[in-house]
Amino acid sequence: MRKTLLLGALTLATLTACGGTDPAPTAAGGASGSAPAGNGKVAVAANDTACQVGSAELAAGTSTFSITNAGSKVTEFYVYAPGDRVMGEVENIVPGLTRDLVIELPAGTYETACKPGMIGKGIRGPLKVTGEHKPLTDDAQLAEATASYQRYVKSQTDALLVKTQEFVDAVKAGDQEKAKALFPVARTYWERIEPVAEIFGDLDPKIDGREEVIEEGMEFTGYHRLEKDLWQTKDVSGSGPIADQLMSDVKLIVEKANAEKLSPLQLGNGAKELLDEVATGKITGEEDRYSHTDLWDFAANLEGSQAAVQALRPVLEARDAALVKTLDEKFAAAETALEAHRKGDGWKLHTELSKDELKVLSDTINALAEPVSKIAALVAQ
Repeated sequence: MRKTLLLGALTLATLTACGGTDPAPTAAGGASGSAPAGNGKVAVAANDTACQVGSAELAAGTSTFSITNAGSKVTEFYVYAPGDRVMGEVENIVPGLTRDLVIELPAGTYETACKPGMIGKGIRGPLKVTGEHKPLTDDAQLAEATASYQRYVKSQTDALLVKTQEFVDAVKAGDQEKAKALFPVARTYWERIEPVAEIFGDLDPKIDGREEVIEEGMEFTGYHRLEKDLWQTKDVSGSGPIADQLMSDVKLIVEKANAEKLSPLQLGNGAKELLDEVATGKITGEEDRYSHTDLWDFAANLEGSQAAVQALRPVLEARDAALVKTLDEKFAAAETALEAHRKGDGWKLHTELSKDELKVLSDTINALAEPVSKIAALVAQ
């Protein structure tokens, strides 16, 4: 779950800034105009109190939202289907930054949301999508890419169930050392497919929320609550109900994830989102703040990003072979940089890394994220 420090967001700013100069909005939320827009860019002007979307109606198919943050707080932009199902998202939009979200939407009713400060339900507005469109998966290569990635998701969710059950059993048995050893292992399978898990906005914070969820009126549960019990309070005698709830929530989200019909664009966007996760949560040490096992999550995010890109590889090679070559080089560089911190069967703790070592990791991820950010637009062609 992505709740980030400004420091991490500023790291991303140097990578993704587009120099947007859209004026600040004056309305609290919603959209200007009512005629359905085509598949061009939809401007979104966001600030600390408003979220002005360029059109309240879109034609079904692929659209690009171009979000400019004219406020003073880091913001996020989401498109929600009913039930707060996340259709697409862009996070860590620092003040002055413009970022694009390329998304495929079938006909239906949706909501847009800007989240200044990256908390709460956000400033919401209605979005209506009308008409018929030819799904991207009508393309045989894109259909196979999506099917291939969904097979990968299934393999990861199968392992997630097994390892989370082992972790939960260790917690409930009071075997703290075993539970500590299993914590980063179980989370590896979660972190590899996190963009799919985050589609389900009601479950993700229950499973992967950090203590800040209390500020949003939610109970602090899930992996990180048990992490705190194991490493900070060092007492799991009363953690059984939290462990049981985690297992129940993981089973439910696995069921939903395996039933989800993905768009090829979700592969491209997800590959980038996972690198954003590394840059803003793992490099900073914010994610696993009690155990400091952030490099396990770093490795899993990197592997998950690469899996999404590899599923799309035949399409990318046909459309931009030079980009594929760059991606191969940058993924290899990131893997090499991370491998320098291997320790036994796992990784060094975040607290064992120097500032210079963290900067090297950050630089390699930023260098990789730039070409990965081009994938969604290429898929949408």
